[in-house]
Amino acid sequence: MKPLHKIPLFPLGVVLFPGMPLPLHIFEERYKAMIAECLEQQSVFGVVYYTGENFYKIGCTARIRDVLKRFDDGRMNIVTEGCDRFSIHRVTNDKPYLQGEVEYIDDISDNIVEETELSRAAAQTFKDAVKLINKEDVPDLNLLDAKRISYIIASSAGFSLNERQAFLEMNSTAERLRKATSALRRLMERHKMTSDIESIISGNGYLHNSKL
Repeated sequence: MKPLHKIPLFPLGVVLFPGMPLPLHIFEERYKAMIAECLEQQSVFGVVYYTGENFYKIGCTARIRDVLKRFDDGRMNIVTEGCDRFSIHRVTNDKPYLQGEVEYIDDISDNIVEETELSRAAAQTFKDAVKLINKEDVPDLNLLDAKRISYIIASSAGFSLNERQAFLEMNSTAERLRKATSALRRLMERHKMTSDIESIISGNGYLHNSKL
């Protein structure tokens, strides 16, 4: 087993991935203290997906990149960025906020050639999806490595939090690329179907001319 590290835990209703930004408004006293300590020590804290009843044991560390605003009452607007995935082995509550003894986990790369092929297909699917749904162009993801591409796609807003958590827990870059790309394609199909239905309804003369 890898060595354990003790870090502050921040249960939130989000799923954070390495390399992805996360803006936060810090207002609770315990988290004001936690963020102040992280700023002083230039250390990370762990973001774990909280469902409202419990939180998952696989999360992602966050590093504070910028403090956008400090309020007179101690509240803060900050921008963080995901760093490393981790697994919680033990939770302690000897401070106002929770802490976890965690093991950092990394992806298993079995087949670089397969990952490269999957990442290229994933990057194209992501580009097509953004173009279809948001009517926007995105930079070429092929300039990034396969793991980074898998995190970008897995964090897509179109996926549910449970889907994103499942992607975060995958230890294989190839598996994450494969399943996230398939899910993205299904999302595109649902969007096309919804658009077709809206087009049919909006073009229905009966709905426009009848008095309902």
